[in-house]
Amino acid sequence: MNRGGCKAPHRRFAMLVKFTVLMLWTDTMKTSRQFTNCVVFLAALFAIASTTWAADDESPDRERDLLAVLRSDAAASEKAITCKLLAIHGSSDAVPDLEKLLSNPQLSSWARIALEAIPGDASDAALRRASESLEGRLLVGMINSLGVRRDANSVQLLTTRMQDKDAAVASAAAVALGRIANTAATKSLRSALAGAPVDVRSAVAEGCVLCAEQLYNEGNLTEAIAIYDQVRKADVPKQRMVEATRGAILARNQDGIPLLLELFQSPDKILFRLALTTVREIPGGQVDKALASEMDRATPERAALIVRAMADRPETVQLAAVLAAAERGPKQVRIAAIDALSRVGDASCLATLLTIAIDSDADLAALAKATLTDLPVEKIDTQIVAMLSKAEGKIYPLLIELVGQRRIDAVPILLKALDDSDKVVRRAALSALGETISATELPVLVAQVVTPTHPEDAPAAQQALKTASVRMPDREACAAKLAAAIKRSESVSTKGTLLEILGAVGGTEALTAMSNAAKSDDLNLQDVSTRLLGTWMTEDAAPVLLDLAKTMPNKKYQVRALRGYIRIARQFVLPAQQRATMCQNALDAAQQVAEKRLVIDVLKRYPHAATLKVAFNALEVAEVKDEAAEAILMIAQKIKGKGVELILSKSVLAEVKLEIVKAEYGAGSTQLDVTSIVRKHAGNLRLITLPATNYNNSFGRDPSPGSVKKLKIQYRINGKPGTASFGENALILLPLPK
Repeated sequence: MNRGGCKAPHRRFAMLVKFTVLMLWTDTMKTSRQFTNCVVFLAALFAIASTTWAADDESPDRERDLLAVLRSDAAASEKAITCKLLAIHGSSDAVPDLEKLLSNPQLSSWARIALEAIPGDASDAALRRASESLEGRLLVGMINSLGVRRDANSVQLLTTRMQDKDAAVASAAAVALGRIANTAATKSLRSALAGAPVDVRSAVAEGCVLCAEQLYNEGNLTEAIAIYDQVRKADVPKQRMVEATRGAILARNQDGIPLLLELFQSPDKILFRLALTTVREIPGGQVDKALASEMDRATPERAALIVRAMADRPETVQLAAVLAAAERGPKQVRIAAIDALSRVGDASCLATLLTIAIDSDADLAALAKATLTDLPVEKIDTQIVAMLSKAEGKIYPLLIELVGQRRIDAVPILLKALDDSDKVVRRAALSALGETISATELPVLVAQVVTPTHPEDAPAAQQALKTASVRMPDREACAAKLAAAIKRSESVSTKGTLLEILGAVGGTEALTAMSNAAKSDDLNLQDVSTRLLGTWMTEDAAPVLLDLAKTMPNKKYQVRALRGYIRIARQFVLPAQQRATMCQNALDAAQQVAEKRLVIDVLKRYPHAATLKVAFNALEVAEVKDEAAEAILMIAQKIKGKGVELILSKSVLAEVKLEIVKAEYGAGSTQLDVTSIVRKHAGNLRLITLPATNYNNSFGRDPSPGSVKKLKIQYRINGKPGTASFGENALILLPLPK
C-alpha cells in the first residue's frame, strides 16, 4: 500500500507518539511498572526530538549515524532510543536494519514503531515478511503494526491469520482488518463473524464495526447499516452489540428513531443508557417529539433521565412537554423538568414557574425560584416589572424577590413597596434594594437603618444596607456616607450597626471612623470598633491598631488592639524589614507576657536577619528571655550568611564553657571523624564557625558522594552533656543542654 511521503519530521514525530501509545496498551505492556518506564522513556524522547529538530532534520548524515548505532554492539536501551529517532529521521534505507530487529524480544516493539512511521512500501513489506515467520506475542505485534499502517496488501495474510489456533493472533488479525477497512477486509470479516470461535468472535465483531464506521464516514450508509445490523444480531458480547446498535441508529438518521425507542423501552439498563447518549447525537426535531411521547410512558425514574436528555437538545427541544412535566406528575420528574427549564426555558415559562415557586412543596418551590433567577432571558425582566403593578398575595413578594435576585432596575417600585402594610413585602423590598440600589440612592437604605419606618424591619434594613454597601464601586464615598450617618445617629446600637457595615466595606474612611469610635467615651463603641479592627483584612489598619494599643485607657481593648496589630504581622504578606519593625513595636508596646510571647512566635515563623535582630533585643525582656533565646536558635538554624555569624558572635548571648566530645560527618554507616577540626574552631560561644561555608571543604573531603549527609556533635556546655545534628552546610549553633 502506497502511503505517500510524510517527510516532515514534526508530523512523523506526532505519528510516532500516537503509535507508541498504541503499542503501550497492546502487546508490550504487561505490568504497571513496564508502563511507567515506557511513559518516562517517551517523555525523554520528546526532549531528544526537540533537540534534533533544532539541527538539520533532513540530513542524510543523521540517518547514517543512527544506523551505525543499530549495526554496533551498543546496549539494547541505546538501540531502542535509536529506533525512536529513526521514526523521525529514517527513510526506506533504514528498513533493512530495522527488519533485523523484529525478531528480537527486547527491540521488536521499538523497531515496529519506526517502521510504522517510515513512509513507503518497504516498511509494509518488512512487517509482512516478519508476520510470516514469527509467532506468539511478537507476531501479534507485527499484525498490530500492519493494522496501524492500513496495509491493503496484507489482507489475505490477515484473513489467513484470523483462522490461527492462537486466539490472540486471530483476534489481532481481525482488528487489523477492521483498521484497513477496504472492500476485501470488510468481506473477510463479515464472512468470518458467524463461524468465528467464541474467544475470537468479539475481535471479529470489533473489526466489523470499524469497517462500518469507515463506510459511515465515507457516506456509504447502506452498507454501513448492513454491517451494523449483522453485528448487533449476531451472538457477540454485549459491548459489541451496543457499539453496533449505536452505529445502526446514527447511520439511519431519522429512520433510526424506532430502533432508538426500542432501547428506551428495553428493560436492560445498559441499552437504556445507550439510548440516552445516542439521542443527543441525532439531528432534527422528529426525535424530540418521540422523546416527549416516550417520557409520558416511561417510569418516573426513567422519565426524569429522559427530560434531562431533552434539555441537552436546546435547539429542537419540545418545550411544551418539559413545561407540562414541570407542572404535574411524579415529583422526581417535576424536579428534573424544572431544572431543565433553567437551560431551555423562555419567557413563556414565567407564569408556570411562578405558580410552582409558591407551591406548598418546599423542594419544588426552591428549585422553581432558582430557575427563575437563572433563566438568561431579558424579556422575563420586563414581564416581572410589568406584573408588579398588579400582583397580589404570595406572588407579589415573590416578584419583588426576583427583582433583587435578577438585579432588575426597578428601584421606584421597590421604594413604594417599603410602605406596604405586609411585612413580608417590605422585607422582600429591602432585600431587593440591597441588590439593586445605586450609590446615589444609598441614603434611602441608610435612613431605613438610622430611623426605620417600621422598627421590626430593622434587621432586614441593616442587612440590605450591608449588601448594597459592599458592592458599591466607590467604597470611600460609600464609607463617607456611613461615617456621616454614625455622627448623626443618637443611638449607640445604630452606631454599632453602622460600624459593622463599615468594617465590611473597608478603606481609609472606614479606618478613620473606626479609630474615632475606639477613642470615644462609649465602651460599647470601643468594643465594636476594636473587635472589627482586630479582624481587618488590609495591613493599613496596623498604624491605627498600634496607636490604640498605646493610647486607649481601657486595658481590655488596649490588649485587643495590640493583638490585632500582632495578627497583621503574623498573617499578612509583608516585607521582612516591615514585619521586623512591627514586631519590635509590638514588643515595646506589650505590657503582658502573653502578648510578648505572641511576638516571639511571629519571629520564629519568619526567620530573617531582620527578625533575628529583634529576637536579640527580646533577650533584654526578662519575662521572655528564654523564649527569645530559643527563637534565636531557630532563626539562626534556618538562615545562612548575610552576617548571621557576625551578629551571633557579637551578641549578648552569654559565653559558655564548651567542650567538643566527638564529631562525625557522613551518611549511614559511612562516617568521617571530624572531632579535631570542630574542636579547633570551637570557642566560648555556642556558635561554631568553620573555615568554609561548605562542610566538604571544611572537613577535607566528601565522605559519601551523592548522599544526604549530617554533622553529629557530642559536646558539654558548662559541664552538661548534649548532642546535636545538623544538615549538610547548616549553621552550627549548639542548643543548651536541658
